[in-house]
Amino acid sequence: MIQEKPLWEPSREVLEKSPMALFMKACGARAGRKFDGYDAFHAWSVEDRAAFWSAVWDDCHVIGDRGERALVGDDRMLDARFFPDATLNFAENLLRNTGRDDALIFRGEDKVAYRWSWDELHAQVSRLQQAFAAMGIGVGDRIAAMMPNMPETIACMLAAASIGAIWSSCSPDFGEQGVLDRFGQIAPKLFIACDGYWYNGKLQDVGAKIKAVSAKLGAPVLVVPYAGDAVAAAASVENGKTLADFVAPYAAAPVTFRRLPFGHPLYILFSSGTTGVPKCIVHSAGGTLLQHLKEHRYHCGLTDGERLFYFTTCGWMMWNWLVSGLGVGATLCLFDGSPFYPDGNVLFDYAADEGFAVFGTSAKYIDAVRKAGLTPRTSHDLSRLRLLTSTGSPLSPEGFSFVYEGIKPDVQLASISGGTDIVSCFVLGVPLKPVWRGEIQGPGLGLAVDVWDENGQPVRQEKGELVCTRAFPSMPVMFWNDPDGAKYRAAYFERFDNVWCHGDFAEWTAHGGIVIHGRSDATLNPGGVRIGTAEIYNQVEQMEEVLEALCIGQDWEDDVRVVLFVRLAPGIALDEALAKAIKTRIRTGASPRHVPAKIVAVADIPRTKSGKIVELAVREVVHGRPVKNKEALANPEALELFANLAALRE
Repeated sequence: MIQEKPLWEPSREVLEKSPMALFMKACGARAGRKFDGYDAFHAWSVEDRAAFWSAVWDDCHVIGDRGERALVGDDRMLDARFFPDATLNFAENLLRNTGRDDALIFRGEDKVAYRWSWDELHAQVSRLQQAFAAMGIGVGDRIAAMMPNMPETIACMLAAASIGAIWSSCSPDFGEQGVLDRFGQIAPKLFIACDGYWYNGKLQDVGAKIKAVSAKLGAPVLVVPYAGDAVAAAASVENGKTLADFVAPYAAAPVTFRRLPFGHPLYILFSSGTTGVPKCIVHSAGGTLLQHLKEHRYHCGLTDGERLFYFTTCGWMMWNWLVSGLGVGATLCLFDGSPFYPDGNVLFDYAADEGFAVFGTSAKYIDAVRKAGLTPRTSHDLSRLRLLTSTGSPLSPEGFSFVYEGIKPDVQLASISGGTDIVSCFVLGVPLKPVWRGEIQGPGLGLAVDVWDENGQPVRQEKGELVCTRAFPSMPVMFWNDPDGAKYRAAYFERFDNVWCHGDFAEWTAHGGIVIHGRSDATLNPGGVRIGTAEIYNQVEQMEEVLEALCIGQDWEDDVRVVLFVRLAPGIALDEALAKAIKTRIRTGASPRHVPAKIVAVADIPRTKSGKIVELAVREVVHGRPVKNKEALANPEALELFANLAALRE
């Protein structure tokens, strides 16, 4: 049923004077066309991507040499190259502002709070840049960081990018093996870590983890002080230095920038590790920059000096997205720790104190605020908040309603979806369109997004695979350790020839919006955090009591909860002590986010004839849906063990 009234509609001022409205008019003038609304503008941005992305470059005043050509090799998505003659530096574009105004504001729960001006950020980047260069780090070298979402992390990333090094990060709550599964693949020339962090008011020491990880990585260690003893942590490892000692020999000077090709690697992000160790997804400096500038300036409407906040860790691509807000002159509001310590008001206190213009979070957080009975609408001054974004998992219609009833009645709510694979969004907020309950507003400019059925045919108002049918700048440039590109092709182009498909189950709406119904593959997504099942198996299957395990995401209370099924050794029963031991093993070996909500013992686990467990089939049975291709299973009778389990109804 079509809703009679949207939850929010753009004002006349937004329709006429917002950055997207002004950009639409400018593009129309360049193209000799007049767009009658966003849908027409989006259609043109896809039809003439060379002209569109050139306009983004010019309107956002990208620093660099654009070159003559905007797009070549467009017949095949994997062969397409945007701005093949261009040179630029990512950090140079993010550090365009100077002065005493705030660049970065930080809160670490209620323990730490400070802010850096643009000049202070430049100074920190300069000293780090000199130190990196002095130790021989240069173009193409990797720097890996296990860090909180704090200003020093951003300074380290910008210093790396300024000299053409490649940045990769995770959060300090990852277990030792989780860190090694990622950074062990990319041979970093430097490992950066904090000495500890705060979570839920408690100090979490990571000294032992630093020592164990650095020993296996074999790289020098830079320890950043935050919540522990940096001097002791640095002294405990070979070639360890504190941040203060590392930059002590260098005085701040103007930052220099090495301009490199548009497609030069900037970031290595990691897949969730569903079927093995995480894939190393390499993103380019130029593609990341253009895509993020487009999303920040036009889709988010950010302008110079506005406050941008996203609740994220450094192990999620939303951290990379957040940092790019510097490129449009936004002040970044950073937070590390629990969003419910000391209580659920902490982030809204932050928003009110600093005047967030954009507040980014997850669907799970919005639901948690609702269930906690909080009403920031009446308890906090959110007058400067104009955009609230939600990602990580689909935001329920009830979540949409709560935002307007409990948080702010006149805010634009943008449910957004994309991912690590594109370090950005396929579908997101559109300030020129209304917000309808339960719907993402529309596809991103320049992205040929569609929904296809199993036969590769476009469908309207039917569920299908979210696809992108034409090349776009933020496609990965490659996977690390994938010399012939086989892993890359298998990840995105195996389902449909020459069409990107990464496993989102989606549906167009009558309003031209999108609804994401979740993942169509086996990736777990509880609370908006992508979790790979293999990372859980790697921990639990090392226990003598467990012979085999299988993990799924079960739809539960407008979210997804992780359910772990275990086949136990003979004579072993799943009692409270074993369940606790399994959760402890997963928490310490992977991360707290990997801990399942439910653990259920089963007599057998279904497998293919080649011995692979079938997570998708189990997930379908648990949700009461039919399972296709049972003939591919070696023991199809095992599926019946998962139907109508009483434990899954509580």
